[in-house]
Amino acid sequence: MRAETLRILCATAVATTILATPATAAPAAPPPAAPPPAAQSVGRLLTELQKLYRQAEQATETYNATAVALKKQQREAALLGKDLTKARKDLTASRAAAGRLARRQYQGDSELSPYVRLLLARDPRSALDQGHVLRRLTDRRARTIDRLTAGEKHAASLATRSRKALDKQTALAGQQKKQRDTVRQKLAEVEKLLAGLSAEELAELSRLETAGTEKAQQSLLASGALGAPGPGGSPAATRAPSSAGDKAVRHAVRQIGKPYVWGAEGPESYDCSGLTSQAWAEAGRTIPRTSQEQWKQLPRVPLKSLRPGDLVVYFPDATHVALYLGDGLVVQAPRPGTKVKVSPIAANPLLGAVRPDPGAPPVDDYRPPKLPKGARDGSDTGYGSATAPDA
Repeated sequence: MRAETLRILCATAVATTILATPATAAPAAPPPAAPPPAAQSVGRLLTELQKLYRQAEQATETYNATAVALKKQQREAALLGKDLTKARKDLTASRAAAGRLARRQYQGDSELSPYVRLLLARDPRSALDQGHVLRRLTDRRARTIDRLTAGEKHAASLATRSRKALDKQTALAGQQKKQRDTVRQKLAEVEKLLAGLSAEELAELSRLETAGTEKAQQSLLASGALGAPGPGGSPAATRAPSSAGDKAVRHAVRQIGKPYVWGAEGPESYDCSGLTSQAWAEAGRTIPRTSQEQWKQLPRVPLKSLRPGDLVVYFPDATHVALYLGDGLVVQAPRPGTKVKVSPIAANPLLGAVRPDPGAPPVDDYRPPKLPKGARDGSDTGYGSATAPDA
């Protein structure tokens, strides 16, 4: 039953999508007639699925953020470990030098002061020369002691910092495990809910989802939120991207057909922000790993000014992101059970858009990349197999 359930389910558009920008609001309409009980039941299922999947994606992006912090902490701990090893090596050398000085002093080396040597010397000039040598030896010994003292303090400080870094690393690893378990729990709830649906319920769910996406897309284009629509309500003309944006788009298009895997950032599989961050990395620009940080750190751009390569961010808490392709379409990794694909920009509730390279000029004579066959096939928001892999 589960395999048949997961095979039949093909689309997860947001039937009750409400776009975040005022320009996309649809005109008020008379309340529709009450749907039959079966439709109401499937509608409630759709709402519950949307809720569960959104919670799962929130947990996934939190997991991704912790993974970034853990990698950073591991690098810091490794660098501190190297510094501590070097400091301890230098401290050992300083202690050895101090020990040699102590032995020489114990054996009576240079016991007489320069003044006494001057009084006893037959040749005062020779005694003065010896005094100069003694002063140099004394200075050398003082520097050795200073190095030993400073080295001990430095090694102690590094040891303390290294312990704290390792403790933080351990805490982050534990936190990441809890977040992984949360994602698995949410995805298991989705799969359990899907496995209990009949073929008729799945078909109705798919119909509602598809209708919701189509309605949201038509409403967005008609509103002019993407610019003045073309003939027949078609999307506004696509602007030319920057050189880096062009490279990011082409990389994303080459990933079409690869599976969504939560926490993945390529090259064999992706989650939503893994796809966008790697696409721009291939274009030569490092951007934040998670959708929340992409929304938080990158410059905002109005929807009317979208150009290919811009990042389109979804939901009020920025838990989903896609790469704008042009013509009102995006390239995205939708959800577990789906593959990287081309979707309508309104497949999820829009929050806004950001541009990784706001100052870059557009390229001349832009030609959009050719899409592979079946690039738009499959679910746009996807409630397919929800089993989370090991991480």
